Order: sequence, then C-alpha cells, then structure tokens
Amino acid sequence: MTYDSVIDTLRPLLAAEVRAELPGAAEPGDLEQAVWVRLLERLDAQGPPSDPAAWLAATVRAEARLQRRTAVREQAYATEPAADGLDFDPEQHALAGERARTLRAAVSRLPGRCPRLIDALLSPHDLTYREIAGELGMSQGSLGPERSRCLGCLRRILAAEVAPTARRGKG
Repeated sequence: MTYDSVIDTLRPLLAAEVRAELPGAAEPGDLEQAVWVRLLERLDAQGPPSDPAAWLAATVRAEARLQRRTAVREQAYATEPAADGLDFDPEQHALAGERARTLRAAVSRLPGRCPRLIDALLSPHDLTYREIAGELGMSQGSLGPERSRCLGCLRRILAAEVAPTARRGKG
C-alpha cells in the first residue's frame, strides 16, 4: 500500500470520525490537520499502520481529547494584546524604530568620547553618573560639562538631518 493510497483511503473516514468525535465543532479542520500530521510522522518513522481504520479512530479520539483539554486552559483575549502595555500601532512602531536608527547614526558621528558618553546615557541599564564616569575613565565632576558639549553637537547634527523643508510661518 502506497502513502498516497493510504491517504486517499483515509480521507473520507477521517472526516466521518472527526464529525462523530466533535459534533457541531466550529473548527473540525484543526482536528483533521492534527491527525494528518500524526499520520505523516508515523509514515516517516514506521510506515503505514497495519490497520489504518483502527489507527485513525484511535488517533482522532486522542487528538480530540488533547484539543478539549487545551481548549479548557486557553482563554481568548478580548482584544489584541498590547505591546508593552501600550496600544500597538505598527506605523508608530516603525516611526519609533526609524527615530532610534537616526539617533544612533548621529551619535556614532559625534567627536571624541561623545559617542561612548551618549551611549552610556542612553543605556537601558539606567547607569548613575558615578558608573558612567568610572566606565569612561573621567571624573564625575567633568561629566556634566562634557555631556552638555556632546548634546550640543548631537543637536546640531540632528537639526541638519531633520531640518524642515519649508520656513516657519510659510506654507
């Protein structure tokens, strides 16, 4: 018996078994698909079952039990889950990513130790001034003035990149 003949033989039987096991189910296709996957796994590992009809009936019952147990534990969301607890808007997400890339590119073009300083300030680890000064090998007292110079340079770089195309007050 070839694989195709096993599948062709079992197709109507599978549909009948699924209807019998899950009468009135909204998605019998999920159960059918799970059984087809089990059959393909078996065909790869052991070949066709010796009694395909009995194997099919047992597999449909086992998969239906598994789906019922899973359905009891699963709870559907009332709405789509929010990203980070905020309303997820793909457009805003893309724009935020673009702003972050623009900022990182501008930071990388800063002179001297400014890129390292700004990276430390933007770190998600929320470093203290003492930790930043230690990491950069500079005194904590010179960190503030250095930060001001670096932020000034960063403002000039970003202003040149994102300059408005029209003058203010002119439409």
